[in-house]
Amino acid sequence: MGIHYDYKSTKSAKLMEKQAKREKKLAEKKAKRLAKEGPKKKETDALTLDASKPITLDFLTNPNKE
Repeated sequence: MGIHYDYKSTKSAKLMEKQAKREKKLAEKKAKRLAKEGPKKKETDALTLDASKPITLDFLTNPNKE
C-alpha cells in the first residue's frame, strides 16, 4: 500500500520535473539552431508595399520590377 500512496503524492512533482527538463532541452536546441544560422537579416522591409502608391496591373505583371 505504501507504493501507491507514494506514487500519487509525488506525481505532480515528477510531472513538473519532466516539463522543466523538456523546456530546457527545447531551449538548448533553439539556442544551438540560432547559433548555427547566425543573425537574421531584415528582409521584410523590401517586401512591404508603399501604401501611398496605387497597385496597377503593370506593377503586378512587370517581370523587371525592383
